[in-house]
Amino acid sequence: MEYDSVLSLLSSKFIQDYPLSTYPELMYKLGRPYTCLLIESHADYFICVPFRSYISHKNAFLFTDTIRSKQTRSGLDYSKIVLIKDTAYLDTDSAAIVDQDEYTEMIKNLPDIVKKVNDYVNTYTDHVKGTVLLHPKAFLRKYQYSTLPYFHDILRI
Repeated sequence: MEYDSVLSLLSSKFIQDYPLSTYPELMYKLGRPYTCLLIESHADYFICVPFRSYISHKNAFLFTDTIRSKQTRSGLDYSKIVLIKDTAYLDTDSAAIVDQDEYTEMIKNLPDIVKKVNDYVNTYTDHVKGTVLLHPKAFLRKYQYSTLPYFHDILRI
């Protein structure tokens, strides 16, 4: 599988265009950057997978060998993915900063993370399109708090 990935922050333009009042599942807070692993997908958009300090579900890559992961369930949260077509939504002026040990573990597991991120998005898309349906309870468990419904235009659903 071919892909490009980099760390990034979402820009203030993204926050303006996707306000929390309208998009409550997005997880940005005032003054706190939305740091994410940015994956250039095989489609015509980027997948932004946010780093989180604490994740309470299974739809994520959980760090296991980092300082923070010894205290909390930190990782990359698939349920809070943001899909981006407009590169103005990426903050190119500020550096995305993550803990070095989390970065190292992410890079070491990057092929698996990219595969699982794509599977998460594709399973959602297939279900919503009716191509491959999940059991209603399984779909709810996996996607109840997902941000993917906000990006149906990008997913062409």
